[in-house]
Amino acid sequence: MRALLAFLAALLLAAPAFAQSQRIERVVSPGGIEAWFVRDNSLPLLALEFSWRGGSAQDPAGLEGVAALAADMLVQGAGTRDQRAFSAELENRSIALGFSAGLDTTQGSLRVLSRDKALGIELLADALARPRFDSEQVERLRANALAGISRDETSPETLARRAFARAAFGDHLYARPSRGTAESVKAIASADMRALLARVYARDNLVVAAVGDSDAAELGALLDRAFGALPAAARTVPVAPVAVSGAGKTLVVQRPGSQTYALFGHQGIARDDPDFFAATVVNYVLGGGGFNSRLMLSVRERAGLTYGIGTGLATFDAAAVVQGSTSSENGTVARALDLVRAEWASMAANGPSADELQGAKDFLTGSFPLQFDGSTRIARLMVNARLDGRGLDWFEERQRRVASVTLEDARRVAARLLDPARLLVVAVGQPVGLAASE
Repeated sequence: MRALLAFLAALLLAAPAFAQSQRIERVVSPGGIEAWFVRDNSLPLLALEFSWRGGSAQDPAGLEGVAALAADMLVQGAGTRDQRAFSAELENRSIALGFSAGLDTTQGSLRVLSRDKALGIELLADALARPRFDSEQVERLRANALAGISRDETSPETLARRAFARAAFGDHLYARPSRGTAESVKAIASADMRALLARVYARDNLVVAAVGDSDAAELGALLDRAFGALPAAARTVPVAPVAVSGAGKTLVVQRPGSQTYALFGHQGIARDDPDFFAATVVNYVLGGGGFNSRLMLSVRERAGLTYGIGTGLATFDAAAVVQGSTSSENGTVARALDLVRAEWASMAANGPSADELQGAKDFLTGSFPLQFDGSTRIARLMVNARLDGRGLDWFEERQRRVASVTLEDARRVAARLLDPARLLVVAVGQPVGLAASE
């Protein structure tokens, strides 16, 4: 692993000719399954990360939560192994296998010692092609999901996210709770989960990356054994682009307690927008830079109104949001939000300073190699790059794009991106002096 990390650190500092060196190999299996592959023989293990384009946005109406429940069910027994036998194989051989459904994608991960590659791939293939959906396990995971939904009703953060999504996306697929509701989860049957898997988990919808102890020929064979039995083509529902609604609105969700949690944001910027990396720098200065950000200095350090505040660029396949959150005493949250709007306006009007710009770029480029701290995370970064349509030289290109942001770029994009008058605010608690707009 040390050799792999050294290689990746060099990768990020390398010349553009890196793409031709093929250290990230493009492997195509005999059956046509493509993967990005980083070979590392320093440790006897192989990590596979994979995704399908299609997540909880693919849930049919009335069956919200089916993608999440189906993903959880895949490791609850498959093929000839019931849940106990399947779990015992994983535990006894130290194999990590899991699936999860996000909004736009469903993710999977396999980490296996080299000596157990055959068994790990067999378990993965069975989970995908021959899941059991034994009734006892379905009902157990359904109960877990319902308990989670019940807990969510007491979570200020979850309540705020749900209210923000409803206000921002209206009747769009993104407005629905990805884990479902109590009613929808109770309605899900095994046949519904199987139907979801058949529509989404297909070979043409699959993105794979691998890191570890293998070679191109062996990896190709493993890919076909793992994924070859999947349907050839997915039948996903198109997710229409949607702009963020609710500009300028304030929503208050009453909840007992001494603190109010506030979520705020408006239309953001797409991942493939030419200005995305300038927006990333602007966001770092405004609220993404931890204790160095303007919002942290203003709202926490100088005003003492919160323990924490931050912002981020949320980019989905069909929407983009610039969003932030904070928590403050009920009597001070209105003042905290006033300071948020003031810093939002100042950044929009003037952009960052030259020192702030350089500090942001130094951090964003300098901290990036720290993400390459293990085979699984490296493989996941490659999957994400592929999902975004990037090329083999993307990690270098990402560094160059951040480093090339000029002060003029940052100021222009700050003015384009940020508008305090458009902020949609959701406050969960009992805020004093903060009136709902509807």
